[in-house]
Amino acid sequence: MPLSVATAIALQLLLAATFLVIPVTVWFTGGAAQRAAEAETARQGYPAEVLARHGIRFKERAWEFSLALSIAAILLTLAGLNLTASTTGRTLSWIVEPIVLLVVGFITAGQVFAARYTEAALKKSDDPAVRTIDARAVIAAASAQFPSWLRPLVLLRFPLATLGSALVIVLLATPAAGSYFG
Repeated sequence: MPLSVATAIALQLLLAATFLVIPVTVWFTGGAAQRAAEAETARQGYPAEVLARHGIRFKERAWEFSLALSIAAILLTLAGLNLTASTTGRTLSWIVEPIVLLVVGFITAGQVFAARYTEAALKKSDDPAVRTIDARAVIAAASAQFPSWLRPLVLLRFPLATLGSALVIVLLATPAAGSYFG
């Protein structure tokens, strides 16, 4: 197997792993993070529901959990097909990876820049008092409830979804990959 194909498969597997580990972790710890964020909001003198009103959540919804696991399954399937030198896998990778790059890249960017997103969401509030909430303190309270390794993994997922997806497309287009897939 050429290095270009092995690298593409490794990138697909690494990204798939993040779509298994992160959502499972958040599924089990997101409730505590949500409660901590709401407690911090209340400590600052605001009703806890102000977060929900502004779309700020730390708990994973069932559909989000299912979507993440589906993305992982798709990436695992593509990696498996590419591993077996399936031309279908290569072709589907060329179709799916640009979608991953754009859609997943956009979603993960929101996770990477969660503090900025939260600050912006609160600053746009019609309620002038809500604009004074210390969003960074809310994020810090929620983040303290997640395992310490989760944030670095979220940060790793962003370049895997963007640069990694672009690299998979290029790597599977190399002459060596062409020979491998026959």
